[in-house]
Amino acid sequence: MATKPGASLLSIELVYRAQFARFLHVATAITGDAERGADAVQEAFAKAVRRRLDFRREGSLEGWLWRTVVNCARDQVRRPQRSSSTPEPVVPTEPDHDRLRSWIAQLPERQRLVLFLRYYADLDYRQIAHALGIRTGTVAAALNAAHAALRPLLESTEVPHHA
Repeated sequence: MATKPGASLLSIELVYRAQFARFLHVATAITGDAERGADAVQEAFAKAVRRRLDFRREGSLEGWLWRTVVNCARDQVRRPQRSSSTPEPVVPTEPDHDRLRSWIAQLPERQRLVLFLRYYADLDYRQIAHALGIRTGTVAAALNAAHAALRPLLESTEVPHHA
């Protein structure tokens, strides 16, 4: 018996429940706003449910959902924001991280996305490649370029120590 293309509602719901916090964390980092990040995750899962028959089982369901979440978060950034502020990637809010947040915001979009998926979502290169629709070599190159761009900034900055 041949496997039908598509994903079941139950399988989508199981991934959603298991990975919601990670999806939200990355979407919030991409959009720069918790509310917009949540909107992106909700929109992604609504799309996934509507388009579940489009899932061709060429990769994992989780990877397909990651791609949908990332694309919806990117769409949120492109939409006019409710306030006049420009979205900035969300990095931990401790004072030490203010400079890092601004440096990450200056990276090209692909480098930011690869950083978020690697370090916020803890995805491996293959999963990141699938989520972004790029090759694993491109993931490695983008991550290397991001590290190279951030390294001199981090090395030249004395990080304050907390008591």
